[in-house]
Amino acid sequence: MDGFAAVEFGFAREVLQRGIAALYLVAFLSTLNQFRPLLGERGLLPAPDLLAWATSSRSRRRMLRPTLFTRLRYTDRRLVALCWADMAIAALLVIGLPQLAPPWVPMICFLLLWGGYMSIASIGQTFYSFGWEMLLLEAGFLAAFLGSADQPPPTVVIVLFWWLVFRLEFGAGMIKIRGGREWRDLTALMYHHETQPMPGPLSRQAHLLPNWFHRGEVIGSHFAQLIVPFFLFAPLGALWLPELPWLLIGSIAATIIILTQLWLVLTGNFAWLNWATIVIAFSAVALPIPSAAERPGIPLYWIIVTSAIGILYLVLSWPALRNLFAHRQLMNASFNRWQLANAYGAFGTVTKQRIEFVVEGTADADPDAADWREYEFKGKPTDLRRVPRQFAPYHLRLDWLMWFLPLGHSLEDWFTMFLVRLLEADPATLRMLRRDPFEGERPAWVRVVSYRYRFATRAEHRESGAVWVRDRRHVLVRPLGLGR
Repeated sequence: MDGFAAVEFGFAREVLQRGIAALYLVAFLSTLNQFRPLLGERGLLPAPDLLAWATSSRSRRRMLRPTLFTRLRYTDRRLVALCWADMAIAALLVIGLPQLAPPWVPMICFLLLWGGYMSIASIGQTFYSFGWEMLLLEAGFLAAFLGSADQPPPTVVIVLFWWLVFRLEFGAGMIKIRGGREWRDLTALMYHHETQPMPGPLSRQAHLLPNWFHRGEVIGSHFAQLIVPFFLFAPLGALWLPELPWLLIGSIAATIIILTQLWLVLTGNFAWLNWATIVIAFSAVALPIPSAAERPGIPLYWIIVTSAIGILYLVLSWPALRNLFAHRQLMNASFNRWQLANAYGAFGTVTKQRIEFVVEGTADADPDAADWREYEFKGKPTDLRRVPRQFAPYHLRLDWLMWFLPLGHSLEDWFTMFLVRLLEADPATLRMLRRDPFEGERPAWVRVVSYRYRFATRAEHRESGAVWVRDRRHVLVRPLGLGR
């Protein structure tokens, strides 16, 4: 590192800019496919209703985070146009074209992605309440100030990415240590692979590994999240003692974080959370350049702009820093309207059993003597013989919210409307499912049945081919019909 210029982090900048842009592309694609049936004009939680409430008074407007749709009336067509426009910008950034221009060009591109996605997430309600939404927003904002390909990345922005990784990893580690006992007695991963929101193709194999391996996983998680993040800042030592291998230390720390995240990618479906962590962890991977003569400079105006961003973050980061060491640590919390310098964390407790709500329908007139058939979701378990699929970094929002339902005390409003949409055989809603047992026709009744699911043992799998075993059947929602 050479003062304002992080000359050894050109490769890191390439990964950050292109990787974050690729994640925005996935996020807008997910929104394009799912926002309208979930939150559109005829959605389960219509965004226009929220906007009408929020814009009815100044105090309510302040409760809503910034969104274009308080100034421009929401319509599904405008939502689609916003998604396609930002997907085009993200694709250009993935290719690298804006990065060939002066630094203000990629800055504008990333700020457009940031502003566009904030406009969507701000009205996304419970379907956009995940921690990786604000992570993507913060990463996109920082990426706007990484500069162009013909100059080294600014030191202050690279350091801010380290600070983001630190809050993400160390915050998650502290949440675990302060959370459920299973993280302290090293048993958490004896359950997690089976009970996580959306298992992947290798989750069952990971769950069936011996207990000593699962204890090792927890120890490795604590090491990667509570100790390693401090070493991300090691390259700053090169500013004072350049003869020591500070860059190598930071790169090793980043590699450890990347490897642990890859294990999570292999064994689960956490939307873009793990992929975003991998991408931003590359900010600490340094590739030394041969000589000072080959080092281009950074324009003065860009030094001023990025220094101002550094000062802004110095001010905004105090609540997040204090939160890391607070007795009542907040998880996935934002301390300002722009969702910058946030607090992160996940899975402070691990559920010990998997409860699934299975939605069934029938075309029979008499529900008491009916032949009930199950609706199948794309990601969440239903069919006992179906191996879970890999969807991440794509985000199946309906499937994720279905996992949270059994953890609550009552059924949420959106779920009631979801059942109504099934009774109506609403095409947009049915497209979010893997299989409609009525092939587009209206059922006479729907109901919800609760089961406990667990992974089949190796012996059970050999005998029947089952991936899942379920029991403890309980009718949660009695038959519902339109007009009944």
